[in-house]
Amino acid sequence: MTKQLVNDKTAFGSVWDTVEGDPVRVQNLKLRSQLLMRVAEEVRTRGLTQNRAAELLCNTQPRVSALLQGKIDQFRLDSLVDIAHRLGLRVALEVAA
Repeated sequence: MTKQLVNDKTAFGSVWDTVEGDPVRVQNLKLRSQLLMRVAEEVRTRGLTQNRAAELLCNTQPRVSALLQGKIDQFRLDSLVDIAHRLGLRVALEVAA
């Protein structure tokens, strides 16, 4: 399998556009990325240990570790919404045509 190099003149709207060709998946990745980063920031800001965060989020320590490492492929959008709500964050979704 050969790797394709991106031409210097190619413009992308987002980093996700470069790794995923399906626009539906790109939008999902963008939403998950935003939510994952905000949740990880909140955990760090509160100074929670991974074990304490796991208790608070009704999750496991390895799962919290994956979250803090930004392993986006391990989290669905609905699970990130649940995690955000357990941290007291308000999640709002805007739908536009």
